[in-house]
Amino acid sequence: MSLFADLLSTVFDRRYRGATEPDRKNRSIEELCTDLISNAGEVSGMALARLILDRYAAMEWEEKRAFFAHLTQDQGIDTAAMRAALDGFEQNPGKASYRTLMDLAEPPRQEIARRLNQVPGATGQLVEMRADLLRMTDHNPEFEMLDLDLRHLFSSWFNRGFLVLRPISWETPAEILEKIIAYEAVHAIHSWDDLRRRLQPADRRCFALFHPAMPNEPLIFVEVALTQGVPDSVQALLADGRAPLRAQDADTAVFYSISNCQAGLAGISFGNSLIKQVVADLSRELDGLKTFVTLSPIPGLTRWLEKQGRTMPLDPLAQRQITAHYLVHAKRPDGGPVDPVGRFHLNNGALVHAVHAGADTSENGIRQSGGVMVNYLYDLAQITQNHEKFATSGTVAASSEVRSLAGAVALQDA
Repeated sequence: MSLFADLLSTVFDRRYRGATEPDRKNRSIEELCTDLISNAGEVSGMALARLILDRYAAMEWEEKRAFFAHLTQDQGIDTAAMRAALDGFEQNPGKASYRTLMDLAEPPRQEIARRLNQVPGATGQLVEMRADLLRMTDHNPEFEMLDLDLRHLFSSWFNRGFLVLRPISWETPAEILEKIIAYEAVHAIHSWDDLRRRLQPADRRCFALFHPAMPNEPLIFVEVALTQGVPDSVQALLADGRAPLRAQDADTAVFYSISNCQAGLAGISFGNSLIKQVVADLSRELDGLKTFVTLSPIPGLTRWLEKQGRTMPLDPLAQRQITAHYLVHAKRPDGGPVDPVGRFHLNNGALVHAVHAGADTSENGIRQSGGVMVNYLYDLAQITQNHEKFATSGTVAASSEVRSLAGAVALQDA
């Protein structure tokens, strides 16, 4: 079926390319976008969409910036027409007036994106387009409106119901394994031998989410170590020459690395679904697993200390106390935890389980957190309750040990 689908995709793609009218090749990309949303013919629309995507792919950076400016300024909401439609709906509510209001409430650039996405392979190209857009928003804040439109569309297109969870093993095609190496964002994979140590032993697992429109591009992946007991060192987990554990003898699953792969999908949450599905799959495979934890970095800790004019102490107990205080009490102005990894796991319903000094002695680990790492525990019986308390009141679920450590120091909480 996959070969047949690829064949049809190729045939249709060539058909759409061949259907492009010669004069359109001389028109600007802005004119092509206007043609696209006014075109009713499917084949002609496909040809236009392919031409626009090809034209964008060949653009230089400033040309892309001009294209985004056009979408932002000229393909937005017609506020006067929308105001009139709202008045009409209020005066005469009904199907017709409501449909008119709905149509005008959506900016044309959303429909442009939808029509572009009809072309085979376009989904990945649109994700790359948003990655370009996000790199420009700091200097072009007006582009944030366009980004909200793309994010709204992507939230639907990349809904969990469309995603496929696939195990990644040493037998996975090399094309995907190369991307796992490239996308690893927490603990760098230095070689193919390093990757083999993370995938091949019986006590190692890796899972990734894919979208059918991007079958060879992982969206997010998690690396898992099966252990006896909760680990306190990532170097021990990744050590060369360690003795593998029989999977059946493991009582703990450790999520030690979670990496988002597509910059253009920033802000589209996959991690919650990924972890819950992996927990379910591992529980079915290995009934001896009773504990599900992370061994997580603390990327914001050193920066937070520097803002207070402090440095990480040398004493391991003092390091744990400061870290526990940071994880439990340090908050952003909106009330959420300062630490981004903490926000992610706490929002998923995990609790701060334990803090370990000297857990990551890599250069990056020392720079980010003085080598300290944290276990977030996914207690299946408490996940929903923890999430609800965190979402409604910002309550950070933490073990009694962590709360005791956090209370031993007096620091600012922001």
